[in-house]
Amino acid sequence: MDSPISSYKPLRGNPQGVPYGTSLFNPSLALLATGEQSSLMQASGDSAGLKEVSDEGLAKSVQDGDKAAFGDLVDRYEAKLTRYARKFLANRDDVKDLVQDVFVKAFCNIKSFDISRRFSPWIYRIAHNEFVNELERKRRDRLTFLDFDTILPHPAAKETSDSEAIRKDLRRSLDIYLNQLDAKYREPLVLYYFQELEYKEIADILRIPVATVGVRLQRGRAMLRKIIDKDNEHGKK
Repeated sequence: MDSPISSYKPLRGNPQGVPYGTSLFNPSLALLATGEQSSLMQASGDSAGLKEVSDEGLAKSVQDGDKAAFGDLVDRYEAKLTRYARKFLANRDDVKDLVQDVFVKAFCNIKSFDISRRFSPWIYRIAHNEFVNELERKRRDRLTFLDFDTILPHPAAKETSDSEAIRKDLRRSLDIYLNQLDAKYREPLVLYYFQELEYKEIADILRIPVATVGVRLQRGRAMLRKIIDKDNEHGKK
């Protein structure tokens, strides 16, 4: 699939020349440069109408050849994936490059997306693979090949409706202590508390049973509590 934006330099590892502007992919600037708009935006008459179009509808448009519609998907997911990357990869300097690579792979593989399913777990799965591969390349937080939690999960953990106050407290704690958690437990916490995904969506992204999502969240919260308590004890001395 050729890019509609030929005047923009290709991204790292982007043989297709996926369109972007000054901010990762900036479809607004790119579309202004070429005078091209997605057919969905033209039909709606303005960008406000685009909010009514589902992610899956935009993906279908890209599959059908409306390349500019991919920029609309980038608009929706750039900030989310960047936040996901910063939390999971501990604010590394190359986060923007890695997020670019995620969009490149999504663009190049858009034909494989099943529009009868939700788009968000699909692109988050691409991001997960990219980020885990990067951790392995850098030999940080390496994941073991045999995952005990997946092979022998605890009894199914039902999703609980934490109060908003508890969630806010956990978010604040995660911001401070997240880097001290193992990647296996850090990522589900990021997806649940920062990306606000459901257990089933997280399970689809990580390719683990739903019960294992609950186990990892429970263990991650317990580890987080130990870290906080230890830090508090240290602060009293």
